[in-house]
Amino acid sequence: MRAAVYYGPNKVEITDVPEPNPGEGQVKIQVGFNGICGTDLHEYYAGPIFIPTSPHPLTGQEMPLVLGHEFSGTVTELGKGVTGINVGDRVAIEPLYRCGHCGPCRAGNYNICAQIGFHGLMSDGGMAEYTVVPTDMIHALPDNVSLELGALVEPMSVAYHAATLGDPKPDDTAMVFGAGPIGIGLWFALRGKGVENVYVVEPSPTRRASIEALGAKTLDPTAVDVPSFVADLTDGNGADAIYDAAGVQPAVETALGCIGARKPLVSVAIYEKPLTTPLQKLVMNESRIQGSLCYTSADYEAVIDLMSQGHYDTTGWVDKITLDGVIDDGFEALHAGTKMKVLVDPSTGAAS
Repeated sequence: MRAAVYYGPNKVEITDVPEPNPGEGQVKIQVGFNGICGTDLHEYYAGPIFIPTSPHPLTGQEMPLVLGHEFSGTVTELGKGVTGINVGDRVAIEPLYRCGHCGPCRAGNYNICAQIGFHGLMSDGGMAEYTVVPTDMIHALPDNVSLELGALVEPMSVAYHAATLGDPKPDDTAMVFGAGPIGIGLWFALRGKGVENVYVVEPSPTRRASIEALGAKTLDPTAVDVPSFVADLTDGNGADAIYDAAGVQPAVETALGCIGARKPLVSVAIYEKPLTTPLQKLVMNESRIQGSLCYTSADYEAVIDLMSQGHYDTTGWVDKITLDGVIDDGFEALHAGTKMKVLVDPSTGAAS
């Protein structure tokens, strides 16, 4: 079968690899669509970062390996002992490997497992015609949720998990810094939780226009004094929940200037370099910075349920490409900022 194989920085090849077969407790998936994640970009341009160069403790795999951890597809074969899943089921994949016995796993927080692994980063993934996953990664898709949307369940669950950690209430004022895919997902998640007063802070006119077209209220930090705007909006109380999906110094500094007393700044970005963080603001009003990593099955089910209600709209920010276009139409276009979110179709159909 054809697959996108990672060999190291700036070296991903579309090549033929053996088609996998499911072992005991595993399911074979014909991949419908696989999203390119920001993590994939980091691996391509600056890796290996998360991709192991020696066997991973949970998967036993190391590079080179097939990329792809944001994907959906159709079940084509069941391994020995698999029940409750049928050939032909349309599914989204929750691509986390967990040890099951560390402190976080025992507490139910397997998303921060001490040995966490990702299908498609620590094992052969979904940027291929077929892949094999354990049954605990399977989430059934309702008939009215397309495979295109199914491939977005993973990044939208990242955002939903972060939104939940901010504990927003319907009458709260929430702020999202960054209008990339996770920022868009945060806006959808907050609206799905009933929060209407959400402001998205984004300096890029293109990204602002994309999320405005979905119905979001935006602020251009190059034209507006954002902390002053928020102070006026909230009678000086500050925002109730703030989310950083930008991962850059100016966004964090501005966010900390907007935060309300005893309220959180939830960090869901990838930080390429250490930031200088003005913590005095946190001290003076007992606010806090809360990290957010991945998701759990509860986030997946919540996102899939919202998708079945028609809550998510991909208009204007999601593109589909073929496997052969992964480098030029995928990594390069995303890196250049000419596309926002790219779904790879591993079949031989034409790009759209």
